[in-house]
Amino acid sequence: MEMAIAFQSPLKPSLSLFRKNPNPKQNPSSLNLTKEILGRGFSSSPMAKFPCNFTPRSTFSRRPSIKCSVSASTDTVTGKKSQLLTRRDVRNIAIVAHVDHGKTTLVDAMLRQAKVFRANQFVQERIMDSNDLERERGITILSKNTSIFYKDTKINIIDTPGHSDFGGEVERVLNMVEGVLLVVDSVEGPMPQTRFVLKKALEFGHAVVVVVNKIDRPSARPDYVVNSTFELFIELNATDEQCDFQAIYASAIKGKAGLSPDNLADDLGPLFEAITRCIPEPSIDKDGALQMLVTNVEYEDHKGRIAIGRLHAGELRRGMEVKVCTSDESEACRFARVSELFVFENFYRVPVETVEAGDICAVCGIADILIGETIADKVSGKALPSIKVEEPTVKMSFSINTSPFVGREGKYVTSRNLRDRLYRELERNLAMKVEDGETADTFIVSGRGTLHITILIENMRREGYEFMVGPPKVINKRVDDKLLEPFETATVEVPEEYMGPVVELLGKRRGQMFDMQGLGSEGTSLIKYKIPTRGLLGLRNAILTASRGTAVLNTVFDTYGPWAGDISTRDQGSLVAFEDGTTTSYALTSSQERGQMFVSPGVDVYKGQIVGIHQRPGDLSLNVCKKKAATNVRSNKETTVVLDTPLSYSLDDCIEYIQEDELVEVTPQSIRMCKNPKLSKKSKSSS
Repeated sequence: MEMAIAFQSPLKPSLSLFRKNPNPKQNPSSLNLTKEILGRGFSSSPMAKFPCNFTPRSTFSRRPSIKCSVSASTDTVTGKKSQLLTRRDVRNIAIVAHVDHGKTTLVDAMLRQAKVFRANQFVQERIMDSNDLERERGITILSKNTSIFYKDTKINIIDTPGHSDFGGEVERVLNMVEGVLLVVDSVEGPMPQTRFVLKKALEFGHAVVVVVNKIDRPSARPDYVVNSTFELFIELNATDEQCDFQAIYASAIKGKAGLSPDNLADDLGPLFEAITRCIPEPSIDKDGALQMLVTNVEYEDHKGRIAIGRLHAGELRRGMEVKVCTSDESEACRFARVSELFVFENFYRVPVETVEAGDICAVCGIADILIGETIADKVSGKALPSIKVEEPTVKMSFSINTSPFVGREGKYVTSRNLRDRLYRELERNLAMKVEDGETADTFIVSGRGTLHITILIENMRREGYEFMVGPPKVINKRVDDKLLEPFETATVEVPEEYMGPVVELLGKRRGQMFDMQGLGSEGTSLIKYKIPTRGLLGLRNAILTASRGTAVLNTVFDTYGPWAGDISTRDQGSLVAFEDGTTTSYALTSSQERGQMFVSPGVDVYKGQIVGIHQRPGDLSLNVCKKKAATNVRSNKETTVVLDTPLSYSLDDCIEYIQEDELVEVTPQSIRMCKNPKLSKKSKSSS
């Protein structure tokens, strides 16, 4: 097997040169020289081939720093209190990337080539996306564990979401691993979420193996992508050792990888070799007191709550009595007993009697276990530092369904049902917050973005809940009497012919362009904006309309900045039904002249329901249930009624559409929009 490469010696001058000048813009000559050195350093020539190994060092958190050398670390590292050893037979890695860069497809290929499945077994695509919503939307929402065996090494793999709204899933699983596979598209290069996940991995001190995926695309530009990734490492203040990352070129869909873009092996052998050589072995305190940080929680009807995490020290046995505690000293510890113990082998959980430190395992029997708690030794165990994730940026109000159609479809309609379900979500969704609202039947749910909360809404409606949600609002901060709001980095991939309308849209929403570049030979441009989170609400549909459905918008939280001013996110009003009834073709014929309709004939509507988009600003009340008068005047020919196809809005579309005085009614089978009766009463009384 060909040995993995590292970019070491050619890059050392560039690193030291870059770090001497913290502001490269003030010294253009040094920056140009740096780029020239970088360009040479990342060539595929034989000069670039150097042995690669990461030698762990002892730290309190047992997360190794990275050094490249061929031989694995054979020394035992002596800590102050006890001796730390390394387990050479285990590697713990997380696969992180921007959305649609091929993480889950790569895991599929790794599972197949590790002979996880029988030769005649039918295996569907995106095996790890087992959730119904994940399959429908084509995205990963929840982090999942699996493992494979390569030669004599067990590789624990955690597949993580790529969308920025689910960044909390990535942040908490990084506690379980010593290294990450950073998957980057061979055309797009580093994207906003690539920056986010890489920043978190570097903060943990993890080793990084960069996988340049989709190398078989016609417009692939591997040299540019590797150089851009290296510049991102520098920008995120990576150490010299972390910057000496290993680059592997792969086509996940074909199951091939190689050390150069022009010479791929017939399988993923070079990738497995890079993992075993460049990801450090876990450093463990084998004889120390038991410590396991819970980083994920699952539930099964027969087993109850299952805690998943990595064993940091000691040994865990089935039937063992343990202590459950948190890093918060004010909270008392409690005692429990481990009823069942599992490790991850291939695609399944396998029952075992004991688990040694360094491995990832699943524990049953602790009914009230929560993410962030520590399973420790009953006598002398101490809590590990709890998991911290970034704060939410968007909030939405959830309230009970008050429409005339309440209870027609759902099983859970009361405020108690709603409260229990929302607070239950907090047990496994660390990046989300729930607070009581102004009234007893209203709750404020905060998340990383509208998609983060929308996924919760979709899951709840499938479980049989009925409720109403208000429009998303950003969470502002006040620092030194200055109002600050969240800003995000928006990246838009758009064909050049639609560039004008898209740029105009982003400009109206207070976006500031800071980068623009062409994407290979595909006639597509990549533009990057810094834009207030408020400006992104409702932007996705507007951009798709302006670009005839060809633009791709990606966003990631950047920072809090000064209030950017007023932003108008919708220029048109709503068409509102002013009585209860069933829609008729006769009424809709005249109504569609006022705008675009959401309803077709024969649909039950109620007073205050939004039935269409007005073609002008301001709302307009319509009678969409009007019937043709039955008279004794006969006509020679019945007039033919031609109705436009009604707009079909998904849950995401409805949440983007509604304004301050509007609500989305969510039921298991229907999604409707309506005017908020409380706000309409206030406006009438004030007028």
